Amino acid sequence: DNFIAWYNFDRPQLKLKGMTPIEYRQTYL
Repeated sequence: DNFIAWYNFDRPQLKLKGMTPIEYRQTYL
């Protein structure tokens, strides 16, 4: 999954503490 690969590679650490990829995706979009 490209989104998961990108999320793991380039996630903003400060925004994502304790967030799952789904929660981050909802915030990002």
